Amino acid sequence: MNQTSFKRSRFGSVTGTIVELVPTRIGNRRADGCMLFITVEDMDGNTVNFVVTPSTYVVDFETLAVGMMCTFWYSMDAPMPLIYPPQYNAVAAAVQKNGRMVDVGYYDTSLVNEDQTLQLNLDGSVEVRTTNNQYFQGSPTGRNLVVTYDNSTRSIPAQTTPLKIVVLCDFCGR
Repeated sequence: MNQTSFKRSRFGSVTGTIVELVPTRIGNRRADGCMLFITVEDMDGNTVNFVVTPSTYVVDFETLAVGMMCTFWYSMDAPMPLIYPPQYNAVAAAVQKNGRMVDVGYYDTSLVNEDQTLQLNLDGSVEVRTTNNQYFQGSPTGRNLVVTYDNSTRSIPAQTTPLKIVVLCDFCGR
């Protein structure tokens, strides 16, 4: 099976505390409440801005709020303005929770992520969904995924049976 037909994206991430969350707009249109401009301050005091759109996947559909510790992922392949503080379009976001780990990235045909740090074991009980919470009808191999898990082996790569997999279909265009 040729997996080169799927778009492979590289994702960067920023973890920090949400310090501001306001409705925003694109261009000269009014802010209509569908998009949020979120300012995050990381552990070193650096500020990063994220635009959260209706296509941003928020893990477990949690409502984001000021004061929450979160991780935001963005596509490193997407165009972005050269401004300070940096501003990215958020692909995914996850509230930090004890015992829950989240990985966003490309997983190959062996279900190993691109940096070779995590391998997924699917046992038939793992939910594979789309970003709008529908059951994904294809194979998650060779795709960009949001993987939620609670434990893993200490091997290299670490292995886990995920709690849930979400396929980033917007990043799987042919």
